Amino acid sequence: MIRVAQSVPSWFHWNAAVPALALILSCSLPAAAQYAAGALGAATTGNSAAGQTSQLTGSVPSGPATNEVLRLTLRDAITQAVKYNLGSIESTENTQLARGERLLALSQLLPQISAELSETAQELALATLGIKKEKELAGLPAVIGPFAYSSVQANISATLFSYESIQHFRSAQTAEQASKLSYQDTLDVVTLVVGNAYLQVIADGSHVEAQEAQVQIAKALYDQAVDQLRAGTVPKIDVTRTEVQLHTEEYNLSVARNNFAIAKLTLGRAIGLPLGQQFELADQLPYSDINPPTLEDALSDAYKTRSDFRAALDSQKAAAQALAAAKGERYPVVAMTGYYGDVGETFGHSNGNFEFQGGVSVPVFTGGRIKGNMTQAEATLQQRKAESENLRGQVDYDVRSAYLNLSAAKEQVDVATRNIALANENLGRSKDRFISGVTDSVEVVQAEQSLASANDQYITSLYSHNFAKLSLARALGVARTNYQQYLGGK
Repeated sequence: MIRVAQSVPSWFHWNAAVPALALILSCSLPAAAQYAAGALGAATTGNSAAGQTSQLTGSVPSGPATNEVLRLTLRDAITQAVKYNLGSIESTENTQLARGERLLALSQLLPQISAELSETAQELALATLGIKKEKELAGLPAVIGPFAYSSVQANISATLFSYESIQHFRSAQTAEQASKLSYQDTLDVVTLVVGNAYLQVIADGSHVEAQEAQVQIAKALYDQAVDQLRAGTVPKIDVTRTEVQLHTEEYNLSVARNNFAIAKLTLGRAIGLPLGQQFELADQLPYSDINPPTLEDALSDAYKTRSDFRAALDSQKAAAQALAAAKGERYPVVAMTGYYGDVGETFGHSNGNFEFQGGVSVPVFTGGRIKGNMTQAEATLQQRKAESENLRGQVDYDVRSAYLNLSAAKEQVDVATRNIALANENLGRSKDRFISGVTDSVEVVQAEQSLASANDQYITSLYSHNFAKLSLARALGVARTNYQQYLGGK
């Protein structure tokens, strides 16, 4: 990698981060959050987008920091993020919530059995039953008891047939599957977020190294001007000009080092490293080209592999089943209840008793409740249909834009590479002319700035190319499983 480069201007990090984050979130949220993702272009002001950003870039620290400096590979970073990234954790719990809903729906179809054991002591005054003294039968006492008895009893209730409950269970079952797919999609998004953060650290580290070399060049040029001033071959203004350039490069180096430190904090925050843990990157991910499938094949594959699109289809199916359940409220429900028990003064002197009852319940008038449920379910179904169709278009957009970005980034790397060679040649000639006294320091400073700009373009284009490859993997729904095929790394 070329080491001589001007540090990234402070605006680069924000201008580069917003489109990257917008791409990450807009093509990655679960179906239920797609509406919020539409506000991604306004990520700086949208509360929904800010909440999603917080989840994806936040994490739960994984423990106390150690004194050693960790060597963090890309695989290590993604593996750590899968465990500790906040988005991953919350998606896992959402899957458990969906599983709980399925179990609750299933319980409505299964028998409910309970057991009771009791010991009763009682005294009964006949007056409490409305039997007055003057109306007492001959020989009947005014108070009966006290007496005691024991009982053990098993109760059972079951819904033998309920079309509504059957459809509720099917809807919950499909929703659980959609939640599992959303979890897989979240892992894909987390891979994209962490991969982007890793690439940003690499780019900022390259800027620091390049800026350090730029400071050395500026220092050498300043020393040369001072020596020539002492020899009387250049005016004082050349020394002043080269000193200003040296201080400018030192300022840019300070900015680059701060940006590098912040980028490392961002990466550590996203993957859940212990607070204050020192680390360095083990992968540099140099330029490497890939041979993606044709656009038509990629689109066909994306519709099959994108977990968020498949989750949207399952959410639509679950909504249709919920509508069927709402309509099923009009159907008869067949249910039964019963118990069997043993009651007596003691369990050694007891008698069995039982009761079983079955019946059919038919709704006659519900005051519009069923109609209201059906109206709400129908509206929800239409929302899920619109969301799945929107996501179908989003998949198409993601794949096409990823191909465009990848092609453009490749061209930018090629142009930046040629530009570096020309800028190096120009700087060498300008330095020779300055040393020979043919020109002043203005030409050398301009040539130095041109080389710094060329190197900055190369570093930026290399970052863009790697991010475009990772974005393509995300657009195809294979970022979590195939990121190493697209980026390399250990």
